[in-house]
Parts: sequence; C-alpha cells; structure tokens
Amino acid sequence: MTRWLISGAGGMLGSDLVAALGTDAVGLDRSALDITDLAAVRAAVADHRPDVVVNCAAWTAVDDAETAVDAALAVNGIGPANLAAVCAPVGARLVQVSTDYVFDGTGCSSEDDKPNPMNAYGRTKLAGERAVLDTLPDGAYVVRTAWTYGAHGRSFVKTMLGLSHGDKPVTVVNDQHGQPTWTADVARQIVVLVASGAAPGIYHATSSGSATWFELAREVFTLAGADASRVRPVSSAEYRRAAPRPAWSVLGHDAWKRAGLAPIGDWRDRLHAAFPSFRAP
Repeated sequence: MTRWLISGAGGMLGSDLVAALGTDAVGLDRSALDITDLAAVRAAVADHRPDVVVNCAAWTAVDDAETAVDAALAVNGIGPANLAAVCAPVGARLVQVSTDYVFDGTGCSSEDDKPNPMNAYGRTKLAGERAVLDTLPDGAYVVRTAWTYGAHGRSFVKTMLGLSHGDKPVTVVNDQHGQPTWTADVARQIVVLVASGAAPGIYHATSSGSATWFELAREVFTLAGADASRVRPVSSAEYRRAAPRPAWSVLGHDAWKRAGLAPIGDWRDRLHAAFPSFRAP
C-alpha cells in the first residue's frame, strides 16, 4: 500500500485528491500543517511516514501577490523547498502542484519550454518548481494546472453559475485563452502518474482544447438553463487587474504521451461531466 500525505488538503484540489485516494491518504489543511515552517513539515513527515507527498498548499491571490511578494514567496517558494528537503532523506516522492502562470502567454507551451512568468505570482510558483526539482531530481513531479474549478471552494465557474440565476448582463473577458480544468480530473491524473512509475519531471494536467473566459461563461449559462446572450464580451484592457494575465495560456501535454498516459479530455466534455457535482453559491 502506498501512503500519501496531502498538504493544503482543505482546498479545491486537495479535497478532491483526498477523496480520490480514500483511506490511503492523510490530508492536512493549513491549520494542521504550515509548509513554511520547516520543523512542522519535518514532524508531519516523521509522524505519517508517507511514500508520496502532494503539495496542494499555495498562495493563490494573484493580484495581492504583486504587493505581498514575500508572503506569496513564503508559501509558493519556501514551502515547497521545505517539503523537498524533508522528503529527500527519507526517500518520499513529492508532487508539486504548479500553474500555467509560469509562462508569459505568448504561445502554446509544452513541458519542455522555458518559463517566463509575467507577474509576481508566477515568479513565486516558478521558485517552488525549481526548489523541488533541484532537491529531488529523481523523485519529484511538477504538475502544472490552470483555470481550475471544482465542487469545493471558489472558482470562476461557480461565480458564473451564481450569476446565471439573475437577469442582468454579465461582462467577461474574451481575449484570454486557456483550458478550463476540473480539479477531480487533476486529482485522478496525479494518482495515475504516481502509480505508473513514469519518469520524474514536469507534466501539464489541464483539459484539452481551449476557450476564452467569455466562452466558458456562456457554456456555464447554457448548462444552467440560463440565457447565454446575457454574457457580453469585453477586452482585458477594459477589465484592469493589478497583475497582468497571460493572453494565451494553452499548455501542451507531450510529457503524458511520452509516459504512455492519456491527458485530460476536452474541456467542454469535462465541464459537462463535472456540472452535476456543483452547487450554486
């Protein structure tokens, strides 16, 4: 039996991963394990003796990271470094969950492409990736995902589902492209990846195909039985945010193919499969 330890287990992906693993996993939320505390990480690994650690803990407030870089780096960079440092001497494998924001959005990015983050959040997540891969070159997976939604926690999909019950127009950005991804699918990909014994390294766990936020919002309205014409397109320039976003955030899945594993299916098919599990906010 493989013993799993999940940090950040109270979040959207962490909750789905614990559910997917069942009794094989111990899930620790932020109150039970602060990954920025090296002593706490060492104690958790000693207590639970995992074969695999999956780090779902993260600073995810993208705009806030622009003015709170040290706080974001502590969670996204130092935290993963602590986990890697503790996993290395005991032989535990480590899965570090990362993001499409390590790229600048100028083209489709494969696992082999050089990262070039365009905001502070992306830079802190890249620091975490590098710390893990440098410390555990033969025992770590970096799993990048993007545009996530799930049954637990907040997401764009849940926000649109809530707005679908109204009657006012909803404006949504239509010039940023990405891959809407169900966290239950990401959880299953992580389990399959580790169980397969695939080579360590970087894997992109995102849905196939691509959409804009506007297209995703209209699909959610349609699934909810609402009038999709209420969703109106706007440009990123009209919807200013503190942190710049990649315009083309479509990730390739070459590493899965090399490992002989199937990537996640088409984003629209997966959204339809996920939809019954959602509850309106």
